[in-house]
Amino acid sequence: MRLIKLLFLFLLLGPSLLSHGQSKAQKKVISIVEEGEYLYRLEMASWHGTDLFLEHCGDKRNDIQGYFSYPATSDSTRCVFFGKGDIPKIIGNITFDKTFNLNSATINIGERGFTEEENSLYIIRQKALAEAQTDTLFKYYKKTNLNFIPLVYKGEKKVYILTGPIETGVVIFGNDYLLTFDKKNNLRKKKSIHNNIIFTSYEAEDGKELVGGMHSHLPTTGDFITPTDVCTLMLYSKYTNWEQYYVISENYVTIWDCKDNEAAVLTREAFNKISNKNKSN
Repeated sequence: MRLIKLLFLFLLLGPSLLSHGQSKAQKKVISIVEEGEYLYRLEMASWHGTDLFLEHCGDKRNDIQGYFSYPATSDSTRCVFFGKGDIPKIIGNITFDKTFNLNSATINIGERGFTEEENSLYIIRQKALAEAQTDTLFKYYKKTNLNFIPLVYKGEKKVYILTGPIETGVVIFGNDYLLTFDKKNNLRKKKSIHNNIIFTSYEAEDGKELVGGMHSHLPTTGDFITPTDVCTLMLYSKYTNWEQYYVISENYVTIWDCKDNEAAVLTREAFNKISNKNKSN
C-alpha cells in the first residue's frame, strides 16, 4: 500500500486524529527530509566521483588522502580529491549535474590549491576524523567504513558521519554521528545520532523478496526519521524491492515511500488504529 492509500485510510478513520500536533510533526519531518536529501546529494557525488576519479586519474590514485563533495552551483555538485602532506592540494575533481549521469560529468585531473570554501570543509572534515580516531564515542565495526560528510547547511557548519557496508546486499542504519562547528571551524559539540547499528539484508529470503523494512528509535534519537536515515534510504532503496520503510518511535511513526522518496508521519495512536483495521479486514 502506497503512502497516498495509507493517508486516505487515515483520514477515513476520523479527521480528529489529524491534530495540530500532527501538522507540526509533518512540518518537522519535511525539514528533516530536506536535510537528508542534501546529504544524499553530497554522498551521490562522492560515490560516483570516486569511481570516475579512480578510472581516469592514472598514477594519482596513490596520492589520494581523501575526498569530499559540495554544491558547485544550485544544479551541480562537485567531488574533490586532495593529496597527502601537511599542506595538501586538490589533485582532481568531478562535477555532476542534478541527474548524476556519469556520461555528462566534468572530469578535471590536475593539482591546484583549495578555494576558501573547500579549505573550510577540509578543516572540519579533518577535525571530525581526528575526533573519530581518538574519542571512544565513535564505534568501528567489521566489514564497514565510516564516511565523513562535511557541509554547510542553512549557515551551520557540520560533519555527518555515516557507517557504510563493504559488502553488497546490506543496508546499515545507525552508528552515525553529528559534529557541529562554529564559524571559525572550532568544534562546538558532537553526538551519536543512533545509539546502535542495524544491519538489514535486502536480498531474497527463501525465495521471497522483501518489500519493506523498519527500525525503532529510542527517545535519545528522537521522534522522527533522521537526515541520515533519509540519506541511507535514498542511496540504497533503489537496489531493493522495498515499497515502504518505517521508523517507529514512542510517539510517532514515519513512513518512507521508497519509490517516490516521500515521507509521511502518523501518531502511534493513528498508526495502531490503521494496523488494527487492516488486520480485521
